[in-house]
Amino acid sequence: MRLLVSACLLGMNCRYCGGGCEDGRVVALLEECWLVPVCPEQLGGLPTPRAPNEILNGRVVESDGRDNTEAFERGAQEALRAAKLLGCDFALLKERSPSCGSNMIYDGSFTGRQVHGAGVTARLLAAHGIRVFSEEHIEDLRGALNWYRRVFW
Repeated sequence: MRLLVSACLLGMNCRYCGGGCEDGRVVALLEECWLVPVCPEQLGGLPTPRAPNEILNGRVVESDGRDNTEAFERGAQEALRAAKLLGCDFALLKERSPSCGSNMIYDGSFTGRQVHGAGVTARLLAAHGIRVFSEEHIEDLRGALNWYRRVFW
C-alpha cells in the first residue's frame, strides 16, 4: 500500500522556514506501507525558505499581501498527479498548512489564530476520493489502513 505524505513530516527541509518537522510516528509507518513524500508548495514552484502563507477569503497570501494562490493550486495538482500515478488511496498531511491542513488552518490574519478548514492540497485530494489525515490523527489513519487491508487484500 502507498501513502502520500507531507515531506516535512519525514524531516525533509521543505517547510516555509527552511526546516523540516520530522515526526517519528510518521517515519514508523515505513514498516506498514510505502511512503510517497511530496511538498505541494515546492511542487508549485515556491522557494524554500519562503514567506509564511495563510488562506484569506479563499486566496493564499503572504503577510505582505502577495497572492500565491496559483502556485498553491499548481502544487496541489502535482500532488494529486503523484497520488494517482502511484496509487495512493490515503494521504497523511501536515496540519495547519495552507496546502496540507485537513482540519485546521490559520485564519489569514498572521496572528496565530486557527479556524476549521482545509488547505488547497488537502481539499483537492479529498475531492478526488483520497482519504486525508493529519499527523494529529495517526491512529485514525492506522485504523483506516487496517480496514483497507482486511477488505481489499
